[in-house]
Amino acid sequence: MNRRDFLNITATAAVGLAVAPVPNALAADGPSPTASHLPRWRGFNLLEKFTKWDKGNPPFQESDFAIMADWGFDFARLPMSYLCWTDPEDWLKLREPELKHLDGAVELGRQHGIHINLNLHRAPGYCVNPPKEPLDLWKDEKALEACAFHWAHFAKRYKGIPSDRMSFDLLNEPPAVPEATYVRVVTRLVEAIRQEDPKRLVIADGLKWGGDPVRGLAGLGIAQSTRGYYPMQVTHYKASWVRGESWPEPTWPLKEGAKTVDKETLRKERIQPWRDLEKQGVGVHVGEWGVYNHTPHAVTLAFMRDNLALWREAGWGWALWNLRGSFGVLDSQREDVKYEDFRGHKLDREMLEVLRG
Repeated sequence: MNRRDFLNITATAAVGLAVAPVPNALAADGPSPTASHLPRWRGFNLLEKFTKWDKGNPPFQESDFAIMADWGFDFARLPMSYLCWTDPEDWLKLREPELKHLDGAVELGRQHGIHINLNLHRAPGYCVNPPKEPLDLWKDEKALEACAFHWAHFAKRYKGIPSDRMSFDLLNEPPAVPEATYVRVVTRLVEAIRQEDPKRLVIADGLKWGGDPVRGLAGLGIAQSTRGYYPMQVTHYKASWVRGESWPEPTWPLKEGAKTVDKETLRKERIQPWRDLEKQGVGVHVGEWGVYNHTPHAVTLAFMRDNLALWREAGWGWALWNLRGSFGVLDSQREDVKYEDFRGHKLDREMLEVLRG
């Protein structure tokens, strides 16, 4: 599909007739985004393509975009598995019907004034979640070439859509690989994108699962994404995938033996290293953060207020994991929240107001 065909399709597709973008109350003002200076975009991760669902491969929901826009948010990160549109036997064979789901999300973003951030949560050769990929992105050239192929396809497919409407977030939460290895992989992916679209805004997650800034990427002209999951004893209490069941019920501030983790700890350990990276001309965004639904609600909100205050001081935007679900403001199934009925969902109004504050 060429760009003209894509624009013709998305203008009249099932996502609805084109309308003018909605002005959002929280939307970041100022010049167009650059790799060295990102707007303070705020919003949510939307999970329709987060994994290859056993019960289907659904498109993104327009209601999510409408809700975010009505609340004043302007950013949707789409963490995606390449298997949602790829033949698992041939990583270079793409399925157009599923790719049109992404086109639909792009158009919904345009209609509702939501910036779309495409992210490979599962890339050929790597995913932070099980199952393990058959090849290793950090070692196998075949995996790296396939990953570059996918990003080149997106760059060509969406060329001409301005970066104030769309950005690319290359790889979700790379592990503790050597920095030189990560720089080599990211450089290859950026080259593949720029061969098709030199103007596309590109973001790379920090190393060690998004936590550490990567100074070796500063010369590539790309931004970087950090996380808001520290300390995990607060954010992932009772989460089975990180063995959080064995942790004591958290407080905020958090007592860890003789150490207290509080707002000033976050400022020193999780904000300042990234502020230092900004001095090298690298824009920063918090691509994921949030608190799992077993942490007491009062602790959750106190933790969120401190993080939001720090990011506001730094001028950083963020994307909560998630909108709907166990970290979100809708349908989180927390046992200590009095929910409000909202458009067929259960709304945590108090959390929403903290996010909008």
